[in-house]
Amino acid sequence: MCTMFGKKWIISVLAMSMIMPATAQKIIYSDPDKDDTRRLNFEIVGKINGNFLIYKYVRNKSWITVLDNDMKQLAREEQDYVPANDRVINVDFFPYSDHAYMVYQYQKRNVVYCMASRIDGNGKKTGDVIALDTTHIGFAANNKIYSVLSSEDKKRIGIFKINSRNRRQYLMTTLLLNDKLELLKKSRIEIPMEERNEHLGDFSLDNEGDIIFSKFLRTGNDNISSASFIIKKAAEDTLIVKSLNIEKTWLDEIHIKVDNYNKRYFLSSFYYKERRGNIDGFYFYIWDKVGQQPIVENISIFSDELRKEARGDASMKTAFNDYFIRNIITRRDGGFIIGSEAYYTTSRFNSWNRWDYLYGSPYLSPGFNNYYYSPYYDRFWWGGRSVNNQSVRHHADNITVLSFSNTGQLEWSNVMGKSQFDDQSDELLSYQLMNTGGQIHFLFNQLERRYNLLTDYSISPEGQMTRNPTLKNLDKGYEFMPKFGKQVSAKQMIMPCLYRNYICFAKIDYN
Repeated sequence: MCTMFGKKWIISVLAMSMIMPATAQKIIYSDPDKDDTRRLNFEIVGKINGNFLIYKYVRNKSWITVLDNDMKQLAREEQDYVPANDRVINVDFFPYSDHAYMVYQYQKRNVVYCMASRIDGNGKKTGDVIALDTTHIGFAANNKIYSVLSSEDKKRIGIFKINSRNRRQYLMTTLLLNDKLELLKKSRIEIPMEERNEHLGDFSLDNEGDIIFSKFLRTGNDNISSASFIIKKAAEDTLIVKSLNIEKTWLDEIHIKVDNYNKRYFLSSFYYKERRGNIDGFYFYIWDKVGQQPIVENISIFSDELRKEARGDASMKTAFNDYFIRNIITRRDGGFIIGSEAYYTTSRFNSWNRWDYLYGSPYLSPGFNNYYYSPYYDRFWWGGRSVNNQSVRHHADNITVLSFSNTGQLEWSNVMGKSQFDDQSDELLSYQLMNTGGQIHFLFNQLERRYNLLTDYSISPEGQMTRNPTLKNLDKGYEFMPKFGKQVSAKQMIMPCLYRNYICFAKIDYN
C-alpha cells in the first residue's frame, strides 16, 4: 500500500492527528471454513461499518465472509448474482466507511460485461446491479478487457479499455464515475503507436479524475530506450504527451505515483548506463501539474556503501540487478520514499533474472480478443498466487528504503536484511507495509528454528530503523502471507494465513 505522508508522515487519507511510535500489540485469527482450502481465491475488501469483509471465490461460487472485531464470523453472504461456470474474469473492490463497490467483469458468449454492485457492512448487496459497459469481442476468449482505478480520495473511479486491433492506432475508451457510480464523462481517444515495439505502462488516476500513464519503446525483454508519459484530462477528449529525456540512459520499469497534495506526478525507474548493463541507480521525473512543466529530471547513483549493504550474495557491481521497485511514497513536503526488494528464482537448470521474466514477458502483446491491458495495474503481476510444480526455488531477499528531498537529493537510506525462499510458491515471501502515522512498518516472514515467524521492522521519518519485539499472539501453527495483507484502518491490518492447509485471516492491531 503506497500512501501519501504529511511532513511527519501523517496519513492524510485517514486524517491522523497524532504521531506516536507503534508496536503490534495483538493478533487475532479467524477460523477457516471447510471451503477455505489453498485453492481459494480471495480479496480483502476492507473494514465496513466496523466489520471486516473478505471476498472468496472457489469452484464457481462466490461469497463474502463477514468478521467482527474478534474475527468471529458473523455471516456468509452468497453473491449469487455473480456468474458461475468460470465466466468471471476479474473482480475489484473499492471500500468506503459504510459500503464497498464491487466492480467485476465476466464473459457471456461473445460479450464481456463490466458490472458493479454495492455491498453493505453485512456483506449484502444493496440496490440493483449496475451495468457499466459492454464489449463485443467476436468470439470466446476469456481475456481481461477492463481496468479499474480509484483516486486517492475515493471520489473518482476510472474504467478504461484499449482496443489494439489497429497496431498503429490504439483506441482507448474511458469512463469517469463519481463516488455514487454516476457517469461523469465517457471518452474515446486514439493513441498513436508509432513503433512496433511500443507499449503502454503504469496507469494512475488523480483526485481530479485525470488519467496518467506511460508509453515506452522496448524490444522484447530489453531495456526501455525511449519513453513518454501521457495525461488524459477528466473533462477533455485529447491527450497531453510529454517525452522523457533518456537519450543516454536505459530504463527498467517506469512507475507512476500521483502526489495529489502537491499536484505533481512522480515517475521513477531503475536506470542503466549501458544497454543490458548493471543497475546503476534511480531515474526521476517530476511533473508539476499547475505549472505544466517538469521540475525534476535527474538520476541518483547508488553509492558503494549502499551497494555493499544491499548486495546479499551478489557482487558490488551487480548488487541491484535482482531488485524491483515495490513502493513509492510521497510526502507533503514534496519529498518521496522508494522501497525495493531483491527477487529472483534458481533451479538445477538455470537462474531467472529480469531479462527472462519468470512468467513470460509482462509487456503483454495484444491478445486474441484485440484488447490490450497493462500488467502494471494488474495486482496479480506482483502478488499472484501460484504453485509451481517444477524444480524452482523462489527467493525474496533484502529490502532497501531510500528517502529523497523534493529536488531528488538523497536524504537517507536503509537496508533490511532478509533471506526468504520457497520451493513450491512465493505466497509466503516478500513483505507488506503498515503505515501507523509516525512510522512505516515492514512486515515479513523470517525463518527461525524451522518456523516462519512474522517480523516487524519500522522506520521513522528521520530514517531510524528499528526491529520491533516479536509480535504478540504469534502461533506456530499459522504461516502468514504478508504481501496479500491490507491495511484497513489507521491501526489495523488484515493478513491471510495458512493453517493446516487451510486459509484463514489474522487481524493485527497496533497501539
